[in-house]
This record gives sequence, C-alpha cells and structure tokens, in this order.
Amino acid sequence: MTPKLIDPFARAITYLRVSVTDRCDFRCVYCMAENMTFLPKKELLTLEELDRMCSTFVDLGVEKLRITGGEPLVRKGIMTFFQSMTRHLDSGALKELTLTTNGSQLERFAKDLYAAGVRRVNVSLDTLDEEKFARVTRWGRLPQVMRGIDAAQAAGMRVKINVVALKGFNEEELFQLVEWCNSRDMDLTFIEVMPMGDLGNEDRVGQYWSLKDLRGQLSEQYSLIDLAERSGGPARYVQLQETGQKIGFITPLSHNFCESCNRVRMTCTGELYMCLGQEDMADLRPALRDHPDDNQPLVEAIHKAIGLKPKGHDFDYSRQRADGQVSRHMSHTGG
Repeated sequence: MTPKLIDPFARAITYLRVSVTDRCDFRCVYCMAENMTFLPKKELLTLEELDRMCSTFVDLGVEKLRITGGEPLVRKGIMTFFQSMTRHLDSGALKELTLTTNGSQLERFAKDLYAAGVRRVNVSLDTLDEEKFARVTRWGRLPQVMRGIDAAQAAGMRVKINVVALKGFNEEELFQLVEWCNSRDMDLTFIEVMPMGDLGNEDRVGQYWSLKDLRGQLSEQYSLIDLAERSGGPARYVQLQETGQKIGFITPLSHNFCESCNRVRMTCTGELYMCLGQEDMADLRPALRDHPDDNQPLVEAIHKAIGLKPKGHDFDYSRQRADGQVSRHMSHTGG
C-alpha cells in the first residue's frame, strides 16, 4: 500500500479540490476583475493530465474530489474528464465526485453529470433579484441559472446553494433565501467574503458581513440547533427547528476552522495550494510532464507538498483592514 497523505499536524488529506479552468462566463465582483487576462491554453493541464493527476491523488487516499474553476463546465470537453473519473467511483476508491458551479451550464450537462456519478452539486447564487444578480456577476443571467438548478434537481442531484454574505447587498434577502431553499428542499451555506485578488475598486472591509451577525439575525426568527455534522469541508451546520432544514456557515474570518482541515487545492496549471489563505504552493506540473511514463516523481512531489501544509491561515478583518490578503484571484485557486 502506498502511504496515505498525512500533513505535519497529523491531519489525513482525503479531499482534493481541482480547478479545471481559470475561465468563467461570469465576472463576480468578489472573485474576478471585469477585464481578466486568462492563462494561455498550453499552460493548462490537459484533460488527460488532469486524469493522471487526480488518479494519483486517489491512489494516495483522496476519497472526495470536487471540481471547480473558474466555471468548470465552460472547459471544452470537460464531460470526458468526469466520465473518466467514474471508474474510481466504481472501484470504491473515490467516495464522492462533485462540483461547484455558477449554474449557467447545468441545463446542458445535468443529465450527463448524474450519469458520470455526480450526486451533489454546489451552486453559487448570492441573490434572487434579477437586477442585483446581473450587478454582482456583471455578466450573469439569473433565469439561465434557475433553469440549471431545475435541471440538476430533475436529474436526481442534490443541490446546495452557496451564498456569499455581502453587507449592503443581500442582507435584506436573508429570510427570502432561507425560505426559497426550504421550499425547494435545498441545503444552504453562507460564506464570508475572503480577501483574495486585486479587484480594483472593491472594498473588502466594506463588503464584509460577519456570519456571527447573520446567525444572530436568523435566530430572531428561527430556533437554531447546532449540528455535529461535518461534510469534509469547512462549514459548520445548524438545523432550523421550525423547518428542519440545514444551514451551513463558512467563516474563515470570524472563526478559524483550520484545525480539522483535510483538503488541498490544485489549480488548472498543476499548482498545489496546501492552504487557501497562504501564498505557498508546490508546482506539480514538472513532475507530471517531465516523467510521462513514471509516476513515482509525481508521488514524491505530492508527499513533499503535503509535508509543507501549514497549520492554518491568517485572514483577519478585525482591525478594519484586510490582513492576510493573498494576491491571486479566487478563480485562480478554485472556488
């Protein structure tokens, strides 16, 4: 047996998030600049290289694979990659294959994703107001996303809605979002805005809506029951006693969740980030491309990278400035 991936703090790494493209058909204000310069195609891992990379991680004990971007479903031919990963689900080595998406392409791909073994999908959706949606995504079309959500549910996938909490933008929609998700039997997770990338005029401190405050507002209308449940990610969950629905909170700023971190992120160019909130990374692409017929250098490079995983990140808005900010865009690392 190849040794499992254990970091310096005795955490088993069983969850890999893979960005398959830095491109997106939206330009969300907290994720991308409006006029982005994207990577040249030759720098991206090919679909075959992504297969080999992910398969190596699965061989090393990764049991959950989440595909991200950019928007993963805009990558040409991406369904062949999902279909190739199905073999790891069939063997039992991979317990879950899933993706995070803006929902724009779900209407096209929902049935094929389900056929490939995808049973859950996270859809990023920050508002139910069409005008506000166009504003926060810059290029987005809310009806197209709604049709995608319909298609995902019709195909049999469980949908979770991810909402970035933005002060002065979606505060007044808190209860509407909760009630809408409940009416459609969808889970809901709120995420604090993170200080990533130079997005021009976006004021990260001004955007920051603490989930502690959001939770306080929820508790004025609902009875919140804390759940011990963990999904392999950073979310902490409550159940609303009145509706029975589950609400998640991802709080990298007001609460550090690093002690149980079991995941790493790989970019579409093969850079492995051991922590979302740190600049340190390991470039796995040379080990992959320089040794096409020998996987051992790649295995060794992965082990070496995991050995550098830090204890935690340093995001902090408590001093009214975006301390711990990292320079790359969220779309570079993967959502």
